[in-house]
Amino acid sequence: MTKLVRGTLWVIFGLFFLFPLYAMADFSTRNLMAGGRTWQAWANLVSNEALYQSIIVSLLLAVFTVAAMLVLLVPTMIWVRLRAPFMGRVVEFLCLLPLTIPALVIVVGLRNVYLWVTYFLGESALTLTFVYVILVLPFAYRAIDAALSSIDLQTLSEAARSLGAGWLTTITRVVVPNIWSGILSAAFISIAVVLGEYTIASLSGYETLQVQIVLIGKSDGPTSVAASLATLLFGFALLLILSLVTRGRRRGPGAGVTT
Repeated sequence: MTKLVRGTLWVIFGLFFLFPLYAMADFSTRNLMAGGRTWQAWANLVSNEALYQSIIVSLLLAVFTVAAMLVLLVPTMIWVRLRAPFMGRVVEFLCLLPLTIPALVIVVGLRNVYLWVTYFLGESALTLTFVYVILVLPFAYRAIDAALSSIDLQTLSEAARSLGAGWLTTITRVVVPNIWSGILSAAFISIAVVLGEYTIASLSGYETLQVQIVLIGKSDGPTSVAASLATLLFGFALLLILSLVTRGRRRGPGAGVTT
C-alpha cells in the first residue's frame, strides 16, 4: 500500500513538473504560420547573433562566478573553522546577508563602486561577476558548510600537517576531496542562479541570456520559449550530474575519508 501511494505521488508530481516543459517544447516547435512542426526557433539559438552572444556571456559569467566564489569561500570557511571559530557567526551573517537585500538596492548601492570597476576593466558584461559572487554566497555557503560539518576537519588537517604538508597541500589534497560533493553543489547552484538572473543585469544595462530572452519575447515568442526551455534543461542536467556524482562517491570504494 505504501509503495502504491508513493508511486502515485511520483506520477502526480512528475506530471505537474513535466507538463509545463512539454507545453514549452510544443510551442517552440509549432509552425504558427503554416502548421506542422519546425525547429527554426531552436536553430535561432545559434543563428541569432544577439542571442548567441548573450548565451556565451552568461556561460562565461557562470564560470567566472563559480571560480571566484570557490577561491574566496572555501579557504575562508576552512580557516575560520580551524583558526577562528568565534568568527563563524560573523562569516555566516555576511554570506547570508544578500538574501535580505533586494536586487534594486544592490544595484544602486554598487553604482559608485562600479564606476571604478568599469574605469579599470571596461564596460564588459563580464564585470557582473563581482555582483554575482555576492549574489550566490548564501546558496554556496550552505552547501559548503554542510559538507564541512560532515567531516572531522580538525583531525584531517592536523594529520596532514604532522606529515609535513603545507596549508595549500592540506586544503587541495586532503580537505577538498572530502568536501567535493558540497563544492559541486555550491558550483551547480551558483551556475543555475547566474543563468537565471535577470533583474541586476537588466538594471545595469547588460544583455545577458535572461535579458535577451525578454527582449526577443516581444517579437519572437517561440525563440524566447526555446531559449528558456534550454536553460531549464541545462539546469536539470546539472542537478542530475550532481546526483549521480555524489551517489557514486558515497557508494564507491573507500568513500568517506581521503588521505
